[in-house]
Amino acid sequence: MPAEPPVGRPPAPKVYPPLEGGKRILGAIALSTAVFMNVLDTSIANVSIPTISGNLGVSTSQGTWVITSFAVANAITVPLTGWLTQRFGQVRLFLLSTLLFVLASWLCGFSPTFGALVAFRVLQGAVAGPMIPLSQTLMLGSFPKEKSGMALAIWAMTTLVAPVAGPLLGGWISDNYTWPWIFYINVPVGLIAAWISWSIYKDRESVTHKLPIDKIGLALLVVWVGSLQIMLDKGKELGWFGSSTIVVLAILVVIAFVFFIIWELTDNHPVVDLRLFKVRNFTVGAATLAVAYGVFFGTVVLLPLWLQTYMGYTATYAGVVTAPVGILAIILTPVVGKLLTRFDPRAIVTVSFLIFATVSWMRAGFNTETDVGTLMIPTIIQGAAMAGFFVPLTSITLSQIEPWRIPAAAGLSNFARLLAGGFGTSIITTLWDNRATLHHARLTEIAKPGQPAFDHTMGVLKHDGFSQGQSLGILNNIINVQAFTMSAVDLFFGSAIIFLLLTGMVWFSKNRKQSQGGGAAEAAAGAH
Repeated sequence: MPAEPPVGRPPAPKVYPPLEGGKRILGAIALSTAVFMNVLDTSIANVSIPTISGNLGVSTSQGTWVITSFAVANAITVPLTGWLTQRFGQVRLFLLSTLLFVLASWLCGFSPTFGALVAFRVLQGAVAGPMIPLSQTLMLGSFPKEKSGMALAIWAMTTLVAPVAGPLLGGWISDNYTWPWIFYINVPVGLIAAWISWSIYKDRESVTHKLPIDKIGLALLVVWVGSLQIMLDKGKELGWFGSSTIVVLAILVVIAFVFFIIWELTDNHPVVDLRLFKVRNFTVGAATLAVAYGVFFGTVVLLPLWLQTYMGYTATYAGVVTAPVGILAIILTPVVGKLLTRFDPRAIVTVSFLIFATVSWMRAGFNTETDVGTLMIPTIIQGAAMAGFFVPLTSITLSQIEPWRIPAAAGLSNFARLLAGGFGTSIITTLWDNRATLHHARLTEIAKPGQPAFDHTMGVLKHDGFSQGQSLGILNNIINVQAFTMSAVDLFFGSAIIFLLLTGMVWFSKNRKQSQGGGAAEAAAGAH
């Protein structure tokens, strides 16, 4: 009886030459457009939750299930990309995912009830999972090895800019049209992207082979990832471990996760190839990317939240302040792609993290009197850091991966990044509240009768006609603004320290620099 082949390994892959001229450009545009649509949809609904909740007759807290349902389904299917690709083929799977995403978007817009909207968001999140890692794989296969850094750069631009553009576009659509249009805009965009992708990639299908379905591994994945995502999304709202719901979810996460690890490492055909973590560069690259993205995404959430809640900015103006981050990201990402052919990617990542640390340190100097110009300067600079960390880290992560494992590796690293984004958001918003409570308590210690500042403020308010109770309420609001601002400053300073520490973490990877494109070239070779 023949020996069992390596876990999940398909027959010898087909080798396709890179695309040329107009086909390569159109292919890159189609893949980038599909990715932009996908990533945009993860954040575009955020600012529309109050409108959606009001129109469908539910509370705002219930309305957040529009976000949670998508995130849970998406997080579950992303790590399944490798297994699904071997079974159905990367081109067919990408196109099917894109078309189903379009259908789900259309259904979301037509949802007559809130329950229907949540159900369709689950479908949308589930089919969105394979799109990002497969677009990455197809993009690498479209370019020659010496230009693989540029392929990753083009792919990364859409992935980085979309989360910033989402809230701005979502707010504008909700203010000027009706909320269903945040979903309807996906229909023409997705159909065009799918049609162009099919016309270019239909004859470049990967080899497929039948694999047994790892039912136990899949069930465990659904349980622990679903429970973890719900816990992260609802933890702050429910009071974290003061809530029995969160405690039960945490227990489910731990038990299911432990059994999932054991099962997947011992099964001959695991649904998620955890053996990838035996590869040093994959582990270091994926971990560094996940932590950096978690901190980055947490601050992306914190800044507009602070501006809207305590600085008096509308959603649109908060978006205007944060949107310039895409300027340098778009301009410099292709430059970074070219630099990968000549420089150690670890050095590029180090420079990027130093810029991130500088940006966070600049924001640590914000106060309630900070003007728009001062707010936007670090935001613009941050675009350079975004350009310099995503592409090189992706290159490092895929640099030692065999060709047939590229889709699985891309799926697993993107899964880690998405989970880290959820952790970053939950941790930073919880710490923001906790630190604000601490600062509020300290400020109220000196805001009492007999203190010059307190007596002066109360005297001014009384002179303006406010009663004692009204004056105390106004003073408490002033203290709240200061407390939450001081808390945000603390978190920006902490982010700077984390990015400084990450500059050392990336150097635990091996230098896989090649004559053509470094690690990205190896990844590209695997995609051809």
